[in-house]
Amino acid sequence: MEYKDYYEILGVKRDATQAEVKSAYRKLAKKYHPDVNKTPEASAKFKDINEAFEVLSDKDKRARYDSLGANWQAGANYTPPPGFENFNFGGGPGGYQYSSSGINFEDLGGFSDFFNSLFGGGFSAGGASRSRGGAGSFYEDLGGGFSSRAGRTSAKQQKPSVDLNMTQEIKVSAKDIFNQRPVSVKINNLEKCTNCSGVGSMCSQCHGTGFVTFSKTLNVKIPLEVKEGQKIRLKGEGKSASNGMKGDLFLVVKFADKDYTINGTDLTKVVDVTPAEAVVGTKKEIQTLHGNINIKIPPRTSGGAVLRLKELGLPKKSGGYGNLNVKINLAVPKDLTDEQVKLYERLLAIESNK
Repeated sequence: MEYKDYYEILGVKRDATQAEVKSAYRKLAKKYHPDVNKTPEASAKFKDINEAFEVLSDKDKRARYDSLGANWQAGANYTPPPGFENFNFGGGPGGYQYSSSGINFEDLGGFSDFFNSLFGGGFSAGGASRSRGGAGSFYEDLGGGFSSRAGRTSAKQQKPSVDLNMTQEIKVSAKDIFNQRPVSVKINNLEKCTNCSGVGSMCSQCHGTGFVTFSKTLNVKIPLEVKEGQKIRLKGEGKSASNGMKGDLFLVVKFADKDYTINGTDLTKVVDVTPAEAVVGTKKEIQTLHGNINIKIPPRTSGGAVLRLKELGLPKKSGGYGNLNVKINLAVPKDLTDEQVKLYERLLAIESNK
């Protein structure tokens, strides 16, 4: 039977802290989950990662694993190391009793022969189905919240874990804010299976992986005077835990508008004018959120000049509207006639002779 180096599987040192083990597991589990990674080796890799975390995240199992080393099995007859005879991993009723007499461990489905030999051959359940901090908290960092049979805490007494919260970007246009129409945002996420509490094995809902993917679409109303980078909190729309708890969804506002630059309740719109229009002055019809209007471009207007149009911006909380700033951009027409080119040449010659 092949020895498995759980430290190598998770990519951590043998003296790694629990926080380092947890961090390494989280990254690898997300990378190799079969719902995310479709490569042929992903499923086997995912199983090894979970098995390694099951052992290294539990101080008792890790201590036993460390005591055996690579030469853990000397032939067909396994002898426990000194000090492990009749070892109690639970500390009393409801814990796990080690004895050299036999195997009785309920939740070994999905683990390797190495794991079963190392931990199955020496445990008999004394009223509980899992060791403390082991399979029960197996996926805690990816799904949040687990209550064991030995000591459950009601959902009302618990506070939602920050691991249940989600953050996602939401793209917002000036029209969305102006019309106060809901913006649709699609949520895709991977979370711990609530049917089996992330244990997996023979679960029909997650097909033994311990995780399920979910997708939903929410319609979100954008508040007035919203700022880019601001977070909109949707309570109870985050991840779900096996105990019924739900985290929150935080939507980070990202302005995405091809016509306007948004700054609070003020908008900026770029308007192209030709050099001739800028010199002589002209009138232009432009589109605004309040409808089409005609604006006057004064003679001798320079590129980059800004014309302020009051009360044509976004609505304010206190009533009224912000301003619309029209920024002048000098644009040379692409379809100039020969006559127009000659006139520009003439103008250039005059300017050169000044």
